[in-house]
Amino acid sequence: MSTPFTPSRAAGLARLQSFLPRAGRAYAAQRNFDRGPDDRTNVSGLSPYVRHRLVTEAEVVRAALGAHGLAAAEKFVQEQFWRTYWKGWLELRPRVWTDWLAGVEAAQRALEADPATADRHTVATAGRTGIDCFDAWVAELRDTGYLHNHARMWFASIWIFTLRLPWELGAALFMRHLLDGDPASNTLSWRWVGGLQTVGKTYLARRSNIREYTDGRFDPPNLAHDAPPLTGPQAPPAGRLPDLATPDPDASTGLLLHEEDLAPDSLDIATRVAGVAGLRASPAHSPTGVAPGVAAWVADALDEACGRAGDMFGVEPMRPAGPDPLAAVVDWARTAGFRQIVTPYAPVGPVADRLAAIETALAPHGVRLVRLLRPYDRACWPHATRGFFTFKEKIPVLIRELGLD
Repeated sequence: MSTPFTPSRAAGLARLQSFLPRAGRAYAAQRNFDRGPDDRTNVSGLSPYVRHRLVTEAEVVRAALGAHGLAAAEKFVQEQFWRTYWKGWLELRPRVWTDWLAGVEAAQRALEADPATADRHTVATAGRTGIDCFDAWVAELRDTGYLHNHARMWFASIWIFTLRLPWELGAALFMRHLLDGDPASNTLSWRWVGGLQTVGKTYLARRSNIREYTDGRFDPPNLAHDAPPLTGPQAPPAGRLPDLATPDPDASTGLLLHEEDLAPDSLDIATRVAGVAGLRASPAHSPTGVAPGVAAWVADALDEACGRAGDMFGVEPMRPAGPDPLAAVVDWARTAGFRQIVTPYAPVGPVADRLAAIETALAPHGVRLVRLLRPYDRACWPHATRGFFTFKEKIPVLIRELGLD
């Protein structure tokens, strides 16, 4: 994989500063154009950094507002809050994530019993459909770990309605290859295209729309002309955020970083840290496996963040590896004599699942795992009970409440 995204906080901050002059009305006017991997000047390209919190959402919003104000930067700011909304929505309904995992398993079994669908799946994932835009996007996805947001919507629509493939396997393909593959944004966006998220409302990729917003690079004939809503498990009612323990300021403490939050610089830890380690969970990104280039990028980003944290606290980071990184984390905590491990809160997804397993393994040794939820998430997520447009009305209030203006 050859990607333009360097896995470091410094690279993310440099990209933010470079894009800021275009984060106002220019972004609102041009953001929907996919001009290809050689011209991404109309979008920020920040998503791999924000997804892993090498740069935080709060930093991006504050910078955009400082440069343009809310009226001019409204669209750019809303796009940052879309990610927050999706995370909060899934956090309040974790069963939707487990339903998707079960759906992937069922779809894989169905492929084994249906050679015609299996052949279409093989052709699609190899980028040999003959649909010019789709095949180009498959190649770009594999080569760079990135797709323009508009292209992701078109891709998902063609996958579901033209190629007639299970949406769950398309979402798994994205999670396998995207550097910014996010359990919430990815799963719920695919559900939205298929008519499961907003029940009955689907997204149809149209030839004229693709031609217009790719500046004529693509003009695909023979796309589906209708998009009948998919059927599947309905989302449960919104639940509530969990009650979290607080760190003991006097306990010997280790800091465990993971790919969901690589900004220890702005994490309110509230206790002295005597050791730093990183949890590598990228192999669990997708139930169908993760691309080697993605795994390497995330590992490098985690190492870089651990290095920064080690410098902050004057310790040498431990980088657990090998066949069982979970066991390595437990051994690290026991050997160091920690009484608690603090870690950034991981929202619903594979990292949260691994932290739950670590918590269970630490308990017999008298070691607590304490999850640190950022004020940004604590303030925003409870408002993700309905659709985004209801959430959007809260954005000006949240900006003031969080001191981002």
